Amino acid sequence: MATYTGAVCRLCRRENMKLFLKGDRCYSDKCAYDRRGYPPGQHGQRRHKTSDYGIQLREKQKVKRIYGLTEKQFHLTFERADCAKGITGTNLLVFLERRMDNVIYRLGFANSRSQARQLVRHGHFLLNGKKLDIPSAMVTIGDEVAVAVKSRETVTIKDAMDSVVRRGVPQWLTLDKENLKGAVNAYPTREELTMPMAEQLIVELYSR
Repeated sequence: MATYTGAVCRLCRRENMKLFLKGDRCYSDKCAYDRRGYPPGQHGQRRHKTSDYGIQLREKQKVKRIYGLTEKQFHLTFERADCAKGITGTNLLVFLERRMDNVIYRLGFANSRSQARQLVRHGHFLLNGKKLDIPSAMVTIGDEVAVAVKSRETVTIKDAMDSVVRRGVPQWLTLDKENLKGAVNAYPTREELTMPMAEQLIVELYSR
């Protein structure tokens, strides 16, 4: 399945919640979900009865869109979570959080995950002192993520850092704002992931 390139505000309206896909715009009066909080399309305001399968599918689509993955990427991540020790649903969310593009977003170096993904691909970040341009790379405990020296004056990164106070940095990460770097202290726990996600529905969907 190809990467979605349409209006991302439609995705929030389709999932009936803010997915925070456009950074600062999602906190402003211009947010499309706040202005039109119903599904897109000419039948969006009609009431629809949803089946159990439909509920599970919507949950999978929601989480997939939050992290900006294609169907294939999401399925591969699920398979990896299913093979790992522990609870499959929790493993899935932890693997998604450990992606390099998500860590860049969580540290405040980008205003959205899509922006973080683009910055990583363009080589603006170092992982443990080495250039990394793979957004899907998994970080581990003890890893250090830093803005490359040549990228420290990048306007996009500087603007994102100005707004990191509002969003905050999760406890499993440490941000050194002055030196534009961060560290992975631990893996996130389920309690730290505050977005409303019912991962068990995704497990049930893939178990059909």
